[in-house]
Amino acid sequence: MASTTTAHTEVPGGKGDGHSSGFPPFDASTFPSQILWLAITFGFFWWLMAKKILPRIGEILETRRDQIARDLETAQALKDQTEKAIAGYEKALADARAKAQSIAAETRAQLNAETDAKRRAAEAELAAKLASAEADIGAIKAKALGEVGGIAADTAEAVIERLIGAGASKDEITMAVANAQAK
Repeated sequence: MASTTTAHTEVPGGKGDGHSSGFPPFDASTFPSQILWLAITFGFFWWLMAKKILPRIGEILETRRDQIARDLETAQALKDQTEKAIAGYEKALADARAKAQSIAAETRAQLNAETDAKRRAAEAELAAKLASAEADIGAIKAKALGEVGGIAADTAEAVIERLIGAGASKDEITMAVANAQAK
């Protein structure tokens, strides 16, 4: 069974179908009804825009404007608080720096005073030790000088005995050493 396809090439609105062949909006016989429907549609859209859509858009814009104004006021208040906080922080920082400097100055002065006192005490102790050492040295020197005469006398006695072979008296040797030291 073979099926056959046929194509219809008829154009709608062609001759003999009862329709005119022109574009309907340009048909002059339909102008009054078109103008009527245009007026009705325009009036409906105008009423819809004026009574429903534009008031709603106005409300939305007013709400947004109010929200923006509140947000700006809040931002300004926060900015003022931030500036106050920064000023307070800077003042506290300056006070802390001043206090730290005064504490450092007090500590420095106290340490200097303690160091000076310790230095003076050490100097006094060293001066006392020096005086004691000088006194000891003076005593040792005096003792040594006192013994020099005896040592010189013993040495002179030993030298005389060795050179001459005979000993001299202890009193003569001591007087001779004393005379030699006096010169």
